[in-house]
Amino acid sequence: MAQGTDHRMIARDLAVLWHPCTQMREHPDTLPLVPIARGEGAWLIGHDGRRYLDAVSSWWTNLFGHAEPRIARAIAEQAGTLEQVILAGFSHEPAVALAERLLALAPREAGRAPLAKVFYADNGSAGVEVALKMAFHWFRNRGDTQRTKFIALENGYHGETIGALSVGDIPLYRRVYAPLLAEAIFAPSPDAYLARDGESAADCAERAAAELRDILQRHGHETCALILEPRVQCAGGMRMHDPVYLKRVRELCDAHGVFLIADEIAVGFGRTGTRFACEQAGIQPDLMCLSKGLTGGFLPLAAVLATQAIYDGFLDDSRERAFLHSHSYTGNPLACAAALRAQAIFDEDDVLARNVRTAARMTELAAPLADLPHVADVRQAGMIVAFELTRGGDRNTPFAAGSRVGLHAYRKALERGVVLRPLGDILYWMPPYCVDEDQLVLLADTTREAIAHATKDAN
Repeated sequence: MAQGTDHRMIARDLAVLWHPCTQMREHPDTLPLVPIARGEGAWLIGHDGRRYLDAVSSWWTNLFGHAEPRIARAIAEQAGTLEQVILAGFSHEPAVALAERLLALAPREAGRAPLAKVFYADNGSAGVEVALKMAFHWFRNRGDTQRTKFIALENGYHGETIGALSVGDIPLYRRVYAPLLAEAIFAPSPDAYLARDGESAADCAERAAAELRDILQRHGHETCALILEPRVQCAGGMRMHDPVYLKRVRELCDAHGVFLIADEIAVGFGRTGTRFACEQAGIQPDLMCLSKGLTGGFLPLAAVLATQAIYDGFLDDSRERAFLHSHSYTGNPLACAAALRAQAIFDEDDVLARNVRTAARMTELAAPLADLPHVADVRQAGMIVAFELTRGGDRNTPFAAGSRVGLHAYRKALERGVVLRPLGDILYWMPPYCVDEDQLVLLADTTREAIAHATKDAN
């Protein structure tokens, strides 16, 4: 289509839409607004015919590529049978079959009762709300009214609803709403980027675990649950930690009778190298939140997996002791059908094995970028690679906020047809699993050019 179509679409958009996570004053000049007509594999295709490599999987949701025909067909077939039914008092095959599948795939830990029940929600933030409320309500049902607090990690992120924001620690998102938020206790992050001189990533994780031990000794008796993002704090800058931290957290939660909530919303379904990030530590949470890639990126859906013991804690003749949380579209048949088909693709295409090969190639292509003068760190967990940009590559010298290095890199990459949406001054790769060799080379070349362009005059 003609370039003029883009201008008309942008004008129509700005007349009626309020975009997420955006200072709207910056559209369309400072922050480009790109109308997309369709998707095809790892590509997004604009109204003007321009192609953009979706290097961030459309906010970390897309697994197998845009318009993946197997998932599209599954949704279409389900739409011709049952599009929606209330899940209170009713059931349907896609919801049951998906729950069975997720529980069969969930992390298992020797000697621990498995995750046994699935509660559906509409999106990741809603899933976190469900898990937090379950943990609090379970203790209340037991008469333990002291346990009203949650422990979360510094630099963590769990969503934008009030409860999810309460256990998040990114000032940009929570500062304005602080008066509305519940009190949480924040423990030091095991982030390997914060390692002291001579410390390995595992040493850094052990030090953070020791500090968490002290916190639990003081507050364990009043804590319902600890929530964390296993292996990668995504919105916090793709900061990564050694799996040993997860082992220590599991041990400490057990010692203090605190539930462990694993927020696998962004890191689940193969992003970090295993189907679920918890597997890398051999641990099993008490509650696990899933969303984003659950449906392959086609439809919003979240699932909270819980142990039988948590479920049993709500069984009673009293409705007040029941878990009355609800969403109109809980367990929507279309979304469940998409999720079922997405999970089947993992086996049909041997996705996890292929991801290991792709991740190895990403490692090779990312390595030379570590030598660029303003790259302080290149880190990777499976199919996630991040580039930390600082002045002169000094970890203690960030660019001035007004430099907006990340934004300049993003704009340059868009010119080259690659979507590299930054997290501040951190660029990252999190492409769909269908990404091929030519696309990876384009991604690496464009990232190099974008970094060089954005940092040449920055201070």
